Amino acid sequence: MWDNIITYFSNLEERPLERMAFLVGGMLFFWILEGSIPLLTLRFRKNRMQHALKNFGLTIIHLIIHTLLALVIIQISDWCAVNHFGIVYWTGAGVWATVFLTVLVVDFFGGWFVHIVEHKWKFFWRFHVVHHADTNVDVTTGLRHHPVESVVRGLFFFMGIAVTGAPMFAVMIYQTILVFFTAFEHANIRLPGWLDRSLSYIFISPNMHKVHHHWKQPYTDSNYGAIFSIWDRLLGTYRHLDPQQLRYGIDKDYPEAKDEDFVQMLKNPFQKS
Repeated sequence: MWDNIITYFSNLEERPLERMAFLVGGMLFFWILEGSIPLLTLRFRKNRMQHALKNFGLTIIHLIIHTLLALVIIQISDWCAVNHFGIVYWTGAGVWATVFLTVLVVDFFGGWFVHIVEHKWKFFWRFHVVHHADTNVDVTTGLRHHPVESVVRGLFFFMGIAVTGAPMFAVMIYQTILVFFTAFEHANIRLPGWLDRSLSYIFISPNMHKVHHHWKQPYTDSNYGAIFSIWDRLLGTYRHLDPQQLRYGIDKDYPEAKDEDFVQMLKNPFQKS
């Protein structure tokens, strides 16, 4: 069975429709769940579907960019294999140790590290703020990224691949897990408090990530992780806030009345002084 799993993921990058099915299926699952156990009562400018369509428009662009970047990822992974470069080769890791190391290290570079850079470097923040400007955070917010940010995140992802020397099957397993967590942590769902807290000691839980979307600093500048919460806890960027105190959006740099204007989302970063 395990061999079949590795074989399946080894060439998953060549089957973009299947990759899309993982993403859409996950989003649809949490979209339905949001209607059953909502965390907060969201107030959409028009309606839930219109909000979703605007965010999904950016999601499609994000996926196209990352499909193109996958060609570079293949080259990096193949080069590492030929030259035995990267942690998985230096440590002689077996198959599942390779998966673990890939998920852990790539999550640091492509999850936590790129995220804090986008917050601390004003030029990158111009593009990342499009993600934070959503005043109704739900499962569709997860891949609401400006196209320039999608490229930036790809560059940091390359770093993680190079450092680990990750083979493509491990890269695809990581990306599949990431798709799930992106939908899970942005979804407007209410988990039992004990369950959310327990998950947050290792993983990014829904309540933990919602703190990052709170409109006011210092909460906005916290909880940067994508899959693992250990980076925030170890590096001092973890914060807690009661979900009932949450207010989404951003308190500067973005006209909140335009948070669902698709054209404005694309133009706004280039209009900054």
